[in-house]
Amino acid sequence: MNLSNLDRNIIMMKSFISFICVLTLISATAFAADKPNVVIIYGDDVGYADVGVYGSKKIPTPNIDKLASEGLVFTDGHCTSATCSPSRFSLLTGQQGFRNKVRILGPTARMCIDVKTYTLPRVFKDAGYKTAVVGKWHLGLGAKGENVDWNGEVKPGPLELGFDYSFLLPNTNDRVPCVYLENYKVVNLDPKDPIFIGNLKDADPKSTVYPNGRKDRAAMTYYQSSHGHNNSVINGIGRIGFMAGGKAALWDDETMADVFVEKANAFIAKNKDKPFFLYFSSQDIHVPRTPHPRFKGKSELGYRGDAMVQFDWSTGEIMKTLKKHGLKDNTIVIFSSDNGPVYDDGYKDGTTVKPRGGEIDRGHDGSGPYRGGKYQIYEGGTRVPFIVRWPATIKPGKSAALVSQVDFLASFAALLEVKLPEGSAMDSQNSLKALLGQDKVGDKFIIEEASGVALRMGKWKMLPKGKKGGEQLFDLETDIGEKTNVADKNPEVVKTMIDFLAGAKKKGMRHHK
Repeated sequence: MNLSNLDRNIIMMKSFISFICVLTLISATAFAADKPNVVIIYGDDVGYADVGVYGSKKIPTPNIDKLASEGLVFTDGHCTSATCSPSRFSLLTGQQGFRNKVRILGPTARMCIDVKTYTLPRVFKDAGYKTAVVGKWHLGLGAKGENVDWNGEVKPGPLELGFDYSFLLPNTNDRVPCVYLENYKVVNLDPKDPIFIGNLKDADPKSTVYPNGRKDRAAMTYYQSSHGHNNSVINGIGRIGFMAGGKAALWDDETMADVFVEKANAFIAKNKDKPFFLYFSSQDIHVPRTPHPRFKGKSELGYRGDAMVQFDWSTGEIMKTLKKHGLKDNTIVIFSSDNGPVYDDGYKDGTTVKPRGGEIDRGHDGSGPYRGGKYQIYEGGTRVPFIVRWPATIKPGKSAALVSQVDFLASFAALLEVKLPEGSAMDSQNSLKALLGQDKVGDKFIIEEASGVALRMGKWKMLPKGKKGGEQLFDLETDIGEKTNVADKNPEVVKTMIDFLAGAKKKGMRHHK
């Protein structure tokens, strides 16, 4: 067959294009292998023993347990604080919450993370990732000193901190506004029914007015509040804070998990061919606990247990999506929680713990063998489920290494070879080897927060002198329940830890040795 010069050129060009395509595919595959996807599945008020692999007998969690069987299960893994906003602040900034005086934020709080802060999503952005947050935010929105325009663009927010996409429950599900926020806009907002948050005397007269739970308790038809949570009543549930307007945009409490899973899975599908970071921040099992009707009765513990079953389902759906797109092996999945368990946290939803602050609900102790829970400085307040799965690298098993969520920023920066800016993430230690199962010790020290702070150092846990007395020291090797204060018997240990804590608070955990 005789070929003309034109034919030969066409064949050569096609061969060249094919060669380039193969190189591109190889390059993309190599890039994906070097850059694992990262998904953080973050629970709300999920205690150490609310998960089967950590000892739960009354709440079935088969999806989380399967995740655990394929990953590394940490028995000494911590959030930084026994309350939500400070832990979330620490996870994203690599700084302890007390440095910015972060406490549980109210409905009108402005964003507590400065937009100039170097954050966890910025680590991933600098490494070439697409980034998203889906779910509960509770770190404030808008700039300090400025009004938030809920009827226009709500910013600054996650997009100013390094996230490419956000779909938020703006505060938490027991606080107004009871609407979803996608990027800068309230979802399904009717401009003829403007949203207002604050003192209702200043609300637009055209806005929908919701019942005031203080004056009309009968409006709480889902269940009654037990303390607080009696301002605007939305969907038959009393909330913290007053809201007017936005009726068409109101969320449905019982379908919230479905909505968040849908948005998370859509982000994964859209970015399946390039590395991504997803911070999936569930509202479960925070109050008001409103599991979808299909989950009711699936545990032995009513609303709280059924909400945990729902969270287990959410975890399973995300894992199914990763598998569907061939991403399970080279995706790091981290499962954890923002603080320890709580039972009666403002609603009469059937939990039976009395008095408030008790630990056992119908034979179930959400903090397991550890003392305390949400709001408390003891181990049950910050020692939470902590599972890391990465089949391509991590060998399944258990680890007693001491690890903290505040270390994610420095650890992922090390993994991705991203240089941290000077002065950033001052409390984030590089714990990458521990997270990968290559270090059985982990952090030599961590700080735990509640109404005050405590220092963990090896087997020792020290609480500085407070208003109610002197220092407390516990030997967690022999006293995991923190029942016996041995400070008087170990004065040198106490002094060493007090001095170390003072230096760490001043210099930052990463720089103080």
